[in-house]
Amino acid sequence: MSRTNSTANPDAQADAVPSARQRELLDAAYAYVLEHGLSGLSLRPLATAIGSSPRVLLFLFGSKDGLVRALLGRARADELAGLERAQESASPSTAAEAIWSWLAAPEHRGLLKLWMDAYARSLIELDGPWGEFAVQTVHEWLSVLAGTHRGRDRVGDTLLLAVLRGALLDLLATGDVRRTSAAVRRHLTQR
Repeated sequence: MSRTNSTANPDAQADAVPSARQRELLDAAYAYVLEHGLSGLSLRPLATAIGSSPRVLLFLFGSKDGLVRALLGRARADELAGLERAQESASPSTAAEAIWSWLAAPEHRGLLKLWMDAYARSLIELDGPWGEFAVQTVHEWLSVLAGTHRGRDRVGDTLLLAVLRGALLDLLATGDVRRTSAAVRRHLTQR
């Protein structure tokens, strides 16, 4: 990847085609934040954990904010891919149940905690690397939910989104898959 003038736009590298080394370090950093979260992320411990240096991370991502944006983009892409695969079920209710099953799966907890952290921060830190994360996520999830049925039911999709997110928050807080899944299933039968 060619280095752009970082004084004009310190995060310009995020828009360029990533180099193999940048992809490799992004993958390693992503695994790190899935395990440790983004709160209090410091470049020095991250770089040490992934076999790099803060200077290399800054060179490749332009700034710490550039790295955070790249990590959030990766998380959002992984989440959307999982949700879209889940929504390919035959009927709206089975698609919605498949989406919930994907959300409730233990192997997705790190990703969903990262998503929740970024979502909450984007509501408070409007100018940070979180930027429009929450509003983009709402539109992306509504698009996925709209794909679960033939017609457009924006209000119904919004209600389902609220139920899924509420149950997800509860699940992340308590770990109670059985109760939260039962609540989602009850909502789906009344839909």
